[in-house]
Amino acid sequence: MAPIQSMDDLTSRNIAIIARMEEASRRVRTRGDRLADAFATVIGSWTFIVIQTIILLAWMTLNLIAWIRHWDPYPFILLNLALSFQSAYAAPILMMSQNRQGRLTDRRHNLDLQVNMLAEQETTEILRLLRLLCERHGVAAPNSNTAVMEEDTRHEEIIERLEVELEQHADDEDRIAEPGATRFA
Repeated sequence: MAPIQSMDDLTSRNIAIIARMEEASRRVRTRGDRLADAFATVIGSWTFIVIQTIILLAWMTLNLIAWIRHWDPYPFILLNLALSFQSAYAAPILMMSQNRQGRLTDRRHNLDLQVNMLAEQETTEILRLLRLLCERHGVAAPNSNTAVMEEDTRHEEIIERLEVELEQHADDEDRIAEPGATRFA
């Protein structure tokens, strides 16, 4: 790997890595995944909303003012059936696309967590090395908290404390939501 010459080089390298990751995630999609994503793209667009609105308004208008034959008179039972049918298929297909996107997001979050944990470990080691260099050259450390900052992060303890705190917060919210409970600011 060539040495990085500038911040632009580093940025370009990172962009290339992200582009390769995105391309790899696109390549592993199944035919069903691609179909669900395409369907979600169409259904989730303003074009679809506008076209569907025009069709629904035309349907209702033609059935209200039809001179000869109303194929779906008010209250538009056939239209309701068609929209229910559309919803019955659209919802699961949209959920498939969202589930795939959720899995991809989870993978990205896991990668972010891994990078953050490595960065924390590297920073801790840099602080240790900096303290050793200062001691060797007789330079006083400007911060008395360096020993605390050099400690390894105990991720399991942080997770446990966070879970306890979140559980207490949820219990407080539940207690406030109970009928007759007084809310304290």
